[in-house]
Amino acid sequence: MSMKIWHQSFTTLARVPAYVESLKTHVRKVVRADTEVEIHGSHPGTHGHKPGDGPSTDVGYAYLQSLHMHQFAYAAILAEERGFDAYAIATLPEPGLREIRSLVSIPVVGYGEASMLTACQLGLKFGVLLFIKEMIPQIQTNVQMHGLQQRFAGARYVGFPSGDVLPNSGMPEAVKEKFFASARQMIAEGADVIIPGEAPLSVMLKKEGISRVDNVPIIDGIAATLKQAEVLVDMKRQLGITRSTQGYYQAQPPRERIKELTELYGITRLFEKDN
Repeated sequence: MSMKIWHQSFTTLARVPAYVESLKTHVRKVVRADTEVEIHGSHPGTHGHKPGDGPSTDVGYAYLQSLHMHQFAYAAILAEERGFDAYAIATLPEPGLREIRSLVSIPVVGYGEASMLTACQLGLKFGVLLFIKEMIPQIQTNVQMHGLQQRFAGARYVGFPSGDVLPNSGMPEAVKEKFFASARQMIAEGADVIIPGEAPLSVMLKKEGISRVDNVPIIDGIAATLKQAEVLVDMKRQLGITRSTQGYYQAQPPRERIKELTELYGITRLFEKDN
């Protein structure tokens, strides 16, 4: 039976058409033939309007990151209302993952958590390589939230910014060399699985056919996210297994009240053109 997954990126995709094409090609290789993945980017202006602005603009500031959560949350509500079977937060920091799960009945999968859980099945300790140094504290916090501190070897800067891969259809040789050098440093610090932090890095590595560094596997975060979404939809349909609604973090608030508050705080205005 077919299914539809809403893939929500943190990147303003209209600004990086070459990456979008690579992402679409990769997604089609990953999911089943009867799975439809609809790719959405963040709204224009999410990360500023100046040349060079991107997710790194705000990621070093906890409050600004918390504001971005609301865009992801309302998109999840729209996904459920429009008949999607699952919602994928396709960005490593997965803003508001725990809160967003409480808002909807469809499965919600976060890129970071999915990558970490997959890594735990392929090795003993995972390390994360990031475009954005300022994201390291957030990843450390997320690891704790997911209860995976004992499986975490650490997070470090990969050695180049997202701008070195996002505008391109591939990875320049100099960028590959920096990636391998950073990965080997992470391995020396105890990692036996590598998670390439943000989705663009994961996509570009797969496009280049890079799936290991020496004896160490590299997680495909997009694949981990979408395949887990497919499994959760299957379990819901075939076995009736759905998320917990017990307790403060899992209880699902009334949709009417959610709509009242999103209207009050102006969140719905972002999506008016989508309706």
